[in-house]
Amino acid sequence: MTVELTERIEMAESGKARLDDMFELLERMLPEGYRAEVVEGAICMTPQRTTHWNIIRRVLRQLEDRFGEDAEITSDVRIDFPGYLNGFCPDLAKVAEGAEPDEDDRWSYRDVEFVLEVISRGTGRNDYGPKRDTYAMAGVPVYLIADPYQRQCHVFTEPKADEYRTQRTVDFGEPIDLTGTVVDLVISTEHFPHD
Repeated sequence: MTVELTERIEMAESGKARLDDMFELLERMLPEGYRAEVVEGAICMTPQRTTHWNIIRRVLRQLEDRFGEDAEITSDVRIDFPGYLNGFCPDLAKVAEGAEPDEDDRWSYRDVEFVLEVISRGTGRNDYGPKRDTYAMAGVPVYLIADPYQRQCHVFTEPKADEYRTQRTVDFGEPIDLTGTVVDLVISTEHFPHD
């Protein structure tokens, strides 16, 4: 009995168990039309907006044109990243071909090749700050931020430690050249909506 109690205490104190508990609670409480994730232990909820979804959809179509409809591309699906209680639900995440989910049917951050985050007013600082640093620390090769308020995209590549060595800014309407990266395509932003 002592062993069982000790194991349960260790599990409860582990980050994965705490994230699991947080997401279980969120599933019961989350209002319709909202998405949620945990960033450095803080629960962040944002409403799903049409502008937001239309940018995601346009990038998704281009990724599917490049990699096929069977490619593992997720949207708003939990992926646990390194650091303190980081259960992110990227707007889009492309997983490496041949990667397999774990026993909980979750993808490993080590298999993520591309992430798109579309800025929301309330949580944009996370996308530009702790999430960017965490994606770099996790070794995500390409991180793309689409900001409908600035009408710009920010492209981060070449992760090293907890930062990206290369950053570019592209105005909406201009192509994003990702040739030479694992994504190896040019993303059109010509029809990205803005606020």
